[in-house]
Amino acid sequence: MFEFIWPYVFVALPLLWLVERFSGSQQEQQSEQLLNTSLPFTQQQAVLEKTNSPLKQGLKWLVWLLCLVAFARPVWLDDQVQGINEQGRDLLLSVDMSGSMQIKDMQLNDEAVDRLTALKVLLKGFIEQRRGDRVGMILFADHAYLSSPLSFDMDSLLIQVDELVHGLVGDRTAIGEGIGLGIKQLMNHPAEQRILILLTDGQNTSGTVDPMQAAEMAAKNQVVIYTIGVGADELLQQTLFGTRKVNPSHDLDEESLQKIADMTGGQYYRARSTDELAQIYEEINALNPISEAEQYYRPQYELYYWPLALAALVLLISLAAPLISQRFSATKEVQ
Repeated sequence: MFEFIWPYVFVALPLLWLVERFSGSQQEQQSEQLLNTSLPFTQQQAVLEKTNSPLKQGLKWLVWLLCLVAFARPVWLDDQVQGINEQGRDLLLSVDMSGSMQIKDMQLNDEAVDRLTALKVLLKGFIEQRRGDRVGMILFADHAYLSSPLSFDMDSLLIQVDELVHGLVGDRTAIGEGIGLGIKQLMNHPAEQRILILLTDGQNTSGTVDPMQAAEMAAKNQVVIYTIGVGADELLQQTLFGTRKVNPSHDLDEESLQKIADMTGGQYYRARSTDELAQIYEEINALNPISEAEQYYRPQYELYYWPLALAALVLLISLAAPLISQRFSATKEVQ
């Protein structure tokens, strides 16, 4: 929808007429003096100005009107858009990037893929559904690192997920640091609810923070932790003596993950396949629905530069027209 922010500017429209009325007599006297001059060039210029006065007046008024239109701040308002509740929910993803995430025991589109690849695909779907919450991401392996701070900018977070690769932050598993750094980030923002989703396929083997101590700190600061153990229970391996079954998740510390979830009021989930992981995300979404925004806004696009540019163009044309006409007349007389 088109509208003016300052429509009252148009009350200044008669101002140009008032200025011309009070200065008109002085201009007429100057024109008569020029016509009585003996210089033919000056006489010709004065006659030309007098002849073109209606056109010049029209251009002058057009420039003045375009300037007023620009000063009135014309804008285009888009359709109403739902706003964002700044006091809503903070949701932080703490993702295990250890070496065991390279194990190919997950299925994606009937194809065997490693745990990280499957996790990236499902994470992106989960993040897309959380538009309206402030979401961030932590990566942990040898130590924990903040990959993406808490933000409403989901597009940047999706780019970060796409760029996850094996060995980015080490090979071991610092679960305690992954929780501790998450608590620190969540406490920096006021929110009605603070949620940490911890995804891992192993046990704490690195870092300087004990996972249980970190869980106690999370409980004191009202941080709810949902823990997810990733990895299949069975994997067929080809050996010299045939095919054998192995448990690729034998290092997964389910007992600690269950305690961490219980201590903070969250839940522990076991994701043995991509289907189970997708279902877990749906359950978390159901337990923690998107915070509905109470405010609405309409995107506004400024348009003042269009009439301003047109006014400048008309002004240039009005200044150049007498010179062009004069040169054309002089050329005609020579011929």
